[in-house]
Amino acid sequence: MFYEPHTRDKAILPHDPFKAIVSPRPIGWITSISVKGDVNLAPYSFFNGVNSRPNLVMFGSEGFKDSVRNITDTGEFVCNLATWDLRDAMNKTSAPLTHGVNEMMHAGLAPAPSRIVKPPRVAASPCALECKMTRIVPMTTAAGETLDTHVVFGEVVGIHIDERFIVDGLLDTAAMKPIARCGYDQYAVVTSVFAMTRPGA
Repeated sequence: MFYEPHTRDKAILPHDPFKAIVSPRPIGWITSISVKGDVNLAPYSFFNGVNSRPNLVMFGSEGFKDSVRNITDTGEFVCNLATWDLRDAMNKTSAPLTHGVNEMMHAGLAPAPSRIVKPPRVAASPCALECKMTRIVPMTTAAGETLDTHVVFGEVVGIHIDERFIVDGLLDTAAMKPIARCGYDQYAVVTSVFAMTRPGA
């Protein structure tokens, strides 16, 4: 099967499979704070790391949502790791709540203070990345048409790790059971990992 995205046969593929193809995707569970001090917590499925020295992350927002607005105004945010144990709370924070409502409180999550940035982190999350915004890029189509999509890039300036998950100097990813977004309303959970050594030249 081949199709161009704008000519998909909806009789065969009634739902766009794009997100099912680009999967699993880490979830950027983003905490931000407005200039008035309102806390916002929202999950973004277009999220990933983009550099290691320094540590850089990005997330894409379809629409100029509260997270993007807050980060534009303050230049700070926190990426909290969404895990199997926190899946229901994470899902609750995706609800389209009224502007200014604290999603963390709505989901019954306790905040924990950050060390360097102002937005709090999710206390129950085993890992959190404190970030300073480096740039926000408005996206366009290949034809140059402006989209209401914004990609936020940030430098990681502080890292929180629950030491229970550090084993022999390594972070045990499988033990934390991070969840990832797949297509439609589907998710995946990491419960095992395997190793492959990168070949030499």
